[in-house]
Amino acid sequence: MSTVTTPSPRRHVLVDQNTRQRPKIVDRLNDWQYLERTAHRLIAAWGRRTADWDGKSALHRHVWDQAECVRRIRDRVAQFPGGKPDAPVSAKFEKLANTLLLAPSFDDALDGIYLLLLKALVGAYVDYTGKAHAVHDAPTVAVLHEINQIKSQQWLWYRDYRRAHPHTTDAAYKAAVVACIEACGGFLEALPVEPTQAARLCGVGVEFALPKFSARTYPTRPKHDFMQFVRADFQTSLEARRLFWAYAYMLEKNLPDDQLAWIHYGEAMPWDWHHDVSRHLWDESRHGDSGYSRLRDFGISIDEVGFPSYNNDEKIASLEGRGQGPEKAYEDALSDVPMAPMTPRDLYEAVFFIGMVAENGHFIVKNEAYQDFKEGQDMESAEMMLFDIIDETTHVQYAHRWLPHLAKLAGVDNSDYRARASRMRTECEQTEQAAVAKQQLDRSASNPAYAFYQDLLTRIRAAYPLANADNCPVRSAKPM
Repeated sequence: MSTVTTPSPRRHVLVDQNTRQRPKIVDRLNDWQYLERTAHRLIAAWGRRTADWDGKSALHRHVWDQAECVRRIRDRVAQFPGGKPDAPVSAKFEKLANTLLLAPSFDDALDGIYLLLLKALVGAYVDYTGKAHAVHDAPTVAVLHEINQIKSQQWLWYRDYRRAHPHTTDAAYKAAVVACIEACGGFLEALPVEPTQAARLCGVGVEFALPKFSARTYPTRPKHDFMQFVRADFQTSLEARRLFWAYAYMLEKNLPDDQLAWIHYGEAMPWDWHHDVSRHLWDESRHGDSGYSRLRDFGISIDEVGFPSYNNDEKIASLEGRGQGPEKAYEDALSDVPMAPMTPRDLYEAVFFIGMVAENGHFIVKNEAYQDFKEGQDMESAEMMLFDIIDETTHVQYAHRWLPHLAKLAGVDNSDYRARASRMRTECEQTEQAAVAKQQLDRSASNPAYAFYQDLLTRIRAAYPLANADNCPVRSAKPM
């Protein structure tokens, strides 16, 4: 009786007569690192056009996931003798990256990232892990398995998104991307590099504008201006502070959309900065989810309190200039308004303000809230505060780490940045308190804004009463 044997696939042998101390996989890892970083930059470039809340949460998480994919490959490259994670790669990859970037629409860009590029990368990783010696290069195989697990989660999100939002990829765009992937050999072998024509990062050297206003599917402002009462009662009312923190954390969903621009326009910064920004970005997105989750626990909907952006006044003025009011969500109304490119000075000031002023200035009031919520037996609100405090401590460290580098790049004097930050925090608090003092608040039952504010507090109180609501001491002023 004869037996039929299936021939084994041709194994990837990583050395030849010319090999020294660098097996062939190193060059391929460098190519893959560039492609993973391309995916990272593509999500950053197109992410501000994501309109729905869950979509923002997903793409913000994917920015961090992609940063981790890049880190894994860079770490593996650095483990080889002479391995250089920033080694040049073929200019063919830059052509692919920019072809993917210049998609005709947001949905086409998603197809390019999550269907065309992701599929080709996973195919190359599976090909290598199936043919590499399972013992000799086990560390690389392990890295690729980890990355493919991340890719599987990205694919599942894309599959569900596409089921909810059917779309046929623009034929010309798809053909151009596929042709570039084929020109790169499907990423199955390392491409030779012409040192004078090495690939630049995705988006460098081509015109691509991020939208000035991140997209929304929610109202740009609340039904009534309840925050004027929250500001006035912040020091004296623990219940007002609890409403403030849930809402303020929800609004932190704005910052990661801004940080997508940091990544896109920060191409001159070292990779480690992009990795830190990516983690910071995901943290802020989670803070937004925390606040939104807590509001829903309290029975409060985002349609009631709105989802204003940090540049909301400018957005409303632009909408009204087009004859459209801000009372509705305009998902695409302002998508054609371009953001001015961020200069190195812009990046420095953004990192400085967020890290050294906004975040550094809130530790006192956040720690007070954490203690008060614990004493009041609202442990979930206390938990929300604690995780934010932990994250923000790290973010301040990021600012200390990178401001000198950003300052050098921007040509600004960073020598007194700590003193400058202290002055700005003081000025912000004084401005806030002056604004609160000038408020002429109508607290009559006939005022819809005050009635709305009281209704919010009543619902929160009914859902999660605070044991110390009536005897909590006066606390620190809201810093800004």
